[in-house]
Amino acid sequence: MNTPVSSPALPSLASPTGGLPSSVRWAQLILADRLRPGDVVVDATMGNGHDTLFLSQCVSPGGHVHAFDVQTTALEETRKRVPAETSTLYLAGHETMREKLPSELRGQIAAIMFNLGYLPGSDKSCITRTETTLAALAQAIDLMKPGGILTLAVYPGHEGGAEESREIAKWMAELDSRGFEVQHLRPVNRSAAPPELWTIWKTIPMKK
Repeated sequence: MNTPVSSPALPSLASPTGGLPSSVRWAQLILADRLRPGDVVVDATMGNGHDTLFLSQCVSPGGHVHAFDVQTTALEETRKRVPAETSTLYLAGHETMREKLPSELRGQIAAIMFNLGYLPGSDKSCITRTETTLAALAQAIDLMKPGGILTLAVYPGHEGGAEESREIAKWMAELDSRGFEVQHLRPVNRSAAPPELWTIWKTIPMKK
């Protein structure tokens, strides 16, 4: 009688296929390691609400997540997942975050999460745009507190995504290394244009 061989358990940091984590999963791992209950965070591209929920769980109890999207469908889906008491949802583009967020939060945001591209399961022609993404990034690094983290998942494979990716790379390279540490993670041996991850850490001033 043959004994069934059970499949080995996947490593805790593996993708569903057992490979390395996706760009979004890497972003979550970085943020989960640094966020604490009570932190205030931003989901710059709420989509279907999965990142918003993740951030809400990371900063609860006592924390709050502010989330942005231009599509009503995104807000409706996110409201189904995220408790109202832990979140504020804005029907607005991420380039309006400085305008929309309470002024007292400037320089106090612990993390900002971007997941570019289009809303899964929705109109693929409604995508993030290079000019508004760059405007949002400039605001985001100003809103973050020292020690804050920004993660940015980029999708070069969809229409307009390659240009957006190139311009983001230029913008990242120009950040002052005294104020920001920047890392870029991307697969290098795939023929398609797989998702990439950028991470920014806003440095903590040294005490004199």
